[in-house]
Amino acid sequence: MSTFRFQALRKATDRKPVHVEELDRKSVIFGSNVFGDKAMRQFLTPEAYKAVKAAADGVKIDRKIADYIALGMKEWALSKGVTHYTHWFQPLTGTTAEKHDAFFETFPDGSDPVEKFGGSQLVQQEPDASSFPNGGIRNTFEARGYTAWDPTSPAFIFGTTLCIPTVFVSYTGEALDNKTPLLRALHAIDSAAIDVAKYFDKNVKRVTPTLGWEQEYFLVDSALASSRPDLLATGRTLLGHTAAKGQQLDDHYFGSIPTRVLTYMRDLENECMLLGIPVKTRHNEVAPNQFELAPIFEETNLAVDHNSLLMDVMQKVAERHDFKVLFHEKPFKGVNGSGKHNNWSLATDTGINLLSPGKTPMSNLQFLTFFINTIKAVHDYEELLRASIASASNDHRLGANEAPPAIISVFIGQQLTKVLAELEGVSQGKLSPEEKTDLKLNVVGKLPDVLLDNTDRNRTSPFAFTGNKFEFRAVGSSANCAVSMTTLNTIVAKQLKDFKIEVDTLIEKKDLKKDEAIFNVLREYIKQTKAILFEGDGYSDAWEKEAKKRGLSNHKTTPKALKAKVSKKAIELFGEMGVMNHVEVESRYEIELEEYVKKIQIEGRVLGDIARNHVVPTAIRYQNVLIENVKGLKEIFGKDFEKIAKEQISLIKEISEHIEGINTKVEKMTEERKKANALTSTEKMADAYCDKVKPYFEEIRYHADKLELLVDDELWTLTKYRELLFTK
Repeated sequence: MSTFRFQALRKATDRKPVHVEELDRKSVIFGSNVFGDKAMRQFLTPEAYKAVKAAADGVKIDRKIADYIALGMKEWALSKGVTHYTHWFQPLTGTTAEKHDAFFETFPDGSDPVEKFGGSQLVQQEPDASSFPNGGIRNTFEARGYTAWDPTSPAFIFGTTLCIPTVFVSYTGEALDNKTPLLRALHAIDSAAIDVAKYFDKNVKRVTPTLGWEQEYFLVDSALASSRPDLLATGRTLLGHTAAKGQQLDDHYFGSIPTRVLTYMRDLENECMLLGIPVKTRHNEVAPNQFELAPIFEETNLAVDHNSLLMDVMQKVAERHDFKVLFHEKPFKGVNGSGKHNNWSLATDTGINLLSPGKTPMSNLQFLTFFINTIKAVHDYEELLRASIASASNDHRLGANEAPPAIISVFIGQQLTKVLAELEGVSQGKLSPEEKTDLKLNVVGKLPDVLLDNTDRNRTSPFAFTGNKFEFRAVGSSANCAVSMTTLNTIVAKQLKDFKIEVDTLIEKKDLKKDEAIFNVLREYIKQTKAILFEGDGYSDAWEKEAKKRGLSNHKTTPKALKAKVSKKAIELFGEMGVMNHVEVESRYEIELEEYVKKIQIEGRVLGDIARNHVVPTAIRYQNVLIENVKGLKEIFGKDFEKIAKEQISLIKEISEHIEGINTKVEKMTEERKKANALTSTEKMADAYCDKVKPYFEEIRYHADKLELLVDDELWTLTKYRELLFTK
């Protein structure tokens, strides 16, 4: 088996960069394979074009019009060499799904076949839903599910397939995907934010949440990845001693991009441009062979679709370049893991970013209103926000030295902290003329200047304000952004709705002017949310103690964090905002627990297999070499051999201890797994895997990694960290 490792290394070091053609300027090719505005104007009738555009505002498309849209879409696709179409959706597996059908039909009378695609195929299909996670929403024999076209996200071509973004719902109407709740949450925040924005501008008719994700990832040569069964099966290395050189020198961060990687990035960017994914930034990340890609901000639904699509495209392009992309949050021990920072803001149809201070006191008050309401939402629902980024893989990353802790807090910077402190001093009820002048000129009026140099990003904060947006840094690199964005937009929508009620009550019942009412409510929010604001080091033990005093949650594992999703508070929230009913909420909780169990279960099985079938036999093989060496020394030196062979004998004993440690721990882990599997409650099973099975992983790894340092390198079968992380 060790020969397989060395063959993989030879293959990886002999690789040459793949030649990549520059297609044209990015501005020219951008969106060429998207059925966007330009394509629709060319291939649709004016009536059909207007219907698609109106659908973005919630206007239902007539079935007859859908036929004309389908015809135009088909002709556009055929003109680009497309042969198949698919409803492209995002089931609760965390990945994307598709079933391809050809633009091809025959007739019973034997007449010539034709390319056919009508409105019914565009608008709705019935994929078999039986094998997708449903969390008890339906019985196994009730397999029917529907995919329905989402006209707010444009169709696109990948390869020779027309992909139509869709929602995925059950026969009884419950959401079986990540997109449906997201669309409902976006509708909820649009409605709530419009009502509040009208305090400042009566012309606002729409508020759009925007998202700019930052995708971190590792690249490993495909031959090296294939030599590691754990990487292939789980996405991370379950064993492996840290390399002597890791990221200590910070020499990889923002360094010169390796040639093969840069070629891959260029190829990937070409594909992204054709698909209308507005990628802009690329660079080396902190860990060796870790990189980042980031786009220009987009409307949240489209941004989520683009990120899901990007992850598919990255894997497919990687195959052309003999790379394996690792999206796991912690594929390598001892170096930084990967996140997917979600940069979130709110934009009006009048061109205003509601989280960006303007040039006048009124626009600054608008900023403070949305800014403080967002903080209030995070404060009130911090456990739910933590639950939205919980996963078996993200558990490895949260709280490590490159990622925010599991404690949700908000960083706003010293200057804004000072502004909130001054606003807190506003008197209750009507404001005196002096207070109004002081607020508008000296506090609110100076916000643009205050914020100019106040955009530092606290790396330890899971939720930080960065000048004109909030950055949710705790989202994991493998996650579907829809889950965290559904939660964030829902809680902010709820908060804005409550804020509007409070302000209107003060205006109507206390006879306060609008600005006075707003200041009074914001003052109370500032007082109520102090616990969530934190400017210090989130990694310190002192913060854990302080957070506990403040009453903030610290759920370090997924089973504990997920419980917030099915709390009475969460179920009422999602129900009130029309995002999910209790059945949909509870089913997601069940699905995510099942996923956690299965991932830990798979990791346990793979770890046991590698430890016993790779590590132990290799250690015994080397031990036998040492034993033969000691026998030979005994023959030569007789009774003095023990002194001469002292180191070899010590090494033989040490190897035996680690072999015994592995076998004992694997057996105990297997027994705990059997006990966990016998449990009938998914919740109890998840707790058992977390508390009883998973702890053995590190114990087994300890012995295996020690053996890696002891055994002859030429015998070791598993590709080592120094090879995985530094082979370019």
